[in-house]
Amino acid sequence: MRNAILFALLLVTHVAAAQIDYDQKLRSLGITLTPPSKPIANYVKAVRTGNLLFLAGHGPTLGDGSNITGKVGKDLTIEQAIQAARATAISLLSTMKAEIGDLNKVKRIVKVTGWVNCDPQFTEQPKVMNGCSDLLVAVFGERGKHARAALGANALPMNIAVEIEMVVELEP
Repeated sequence: MRNAILFALLLVTHVAAAQIDYDQKLRSLGITLTPPSKPIANYVKAVRTGNLLFLAGHGPTLGDGSNITGKVGKDLTIEQAIQAARATAISLLSTMKAEIGDLNKVKRIVKVTGWVNCDPQFTEQPKVMNGCSDLLVAVFGERGKHARAALGANALPMNIAVEIEMVVELEP
């Protein structure tokens, strides 16, 4: 009996130690979430069904409400585009937090799909999308690793540099 109690205490301690506070993780990375912007057309920014949260396409909206705009390979460098994808990931996290209230409910980032507004000869879309993927892994660790598509687009709404949508599995 005593061994069973000790095992249970060790298990609880191990589980508690493995629990990460994602809001604290964001702060340690110097990331501040802002209230999500309003949709620009007839849609909602997030839909939850069961344990899945579907986030609509988001752009690289900065804290002041402006967007990173331009065509990669023409107006923007690849480094600027990577920062745009990172800013878009922060925008997605802001919407997610507003929708579910607590990022600790995230079980896994399932799928990320991104479009890069680029010159027709530009072929480094996966490198641009790493700006988003790297941030998600930095925040969520293994739970942040996801399936992904990185696509080029000849134009995006309001000339934004990238648009990214995401599917997230939540704890029941």
